[in-house]
Amino acid sequence: MRKRIQYTFISLLIAVCAVTVFTSATETTHGVSLMQDQTVQAIKLSDPRLDSDMSIEEALLKRRSTRKYRGTPLTSAEVSQLLWAAQGMTDPRGFRTAPSAGALYPLEVYLVAGSVDGIPAGIYRYITQRHEIANRVQGDKRAELRDAALGQEQIKQAAAVVVISAFPERTTGKYRDRGIRYVHMEAGHAAQNVYLQATALGLGTVVIGAFNDDAIRRILQMPDREQPLYLMPVGR
Repeated sequence: MRKRIQYTFISLLIAVCAVTVFTSATETTHGVSLMQDQTVQAIKLSDPRLDSDMSIEEALLKRRSTRKYRGTPLTSAEVSQLLWAAQGMTDPRGFRTAPSAGALYPLEVYLVAGSVDGIPAGIYRYITQRHEIANRVQGDKRAELRDAALGQEQIKQAAAVVVISAFPERTTGKYRDRGIRYVHMEAGHAAQNVYLQATALGLGTVVIGAFNDDAIRRILQMPDREQPLYLMPVGR
């Protein structure tokens, strides 16, 4: 009887350890970018503004797709506002500016900075939890991004490009195949937020979905599981 109790206890202990290891592995898998970003230079962004001189109704009225830009730099405060609009945290429980099925948040947001005051040219990942950006690639990559997007020149002309991607398994793990459409819906929510925020800031943007996925992954150093969904050049 004692041996059976000991055997049961050991089996339970092994099972608990296995669950712990699996959970850690899952978190590492889902947060691969977070783990990488902890080792690179991070830039703390200014706190986002929570009001403006433009109402949501006016922003909706004036929202348009803009493909030509003046070439003047963006400010770091404008970049902060745009990234917050896309996926900023709005609640201590982790809720964000865009709704997410099951609050699973499959999206990732990147800044491809070319001409932004106070932010060196390069590719940065937006870290929602800390409202900061972590550098992944140094140097101006707008021309490479343009080439990967079938030569769409507005990408090179824009001061910066917001890239929205996703890890679909974060959502399909719960919702299975239907989760794919939820991921795409969520990307649309985030993109519209960027549109409206750009309008309120007096900036222009446009959503671009025509690009070579593998080329975008290579430029942004994404893993194969990560799917690029939108490019949004932003400029004056």
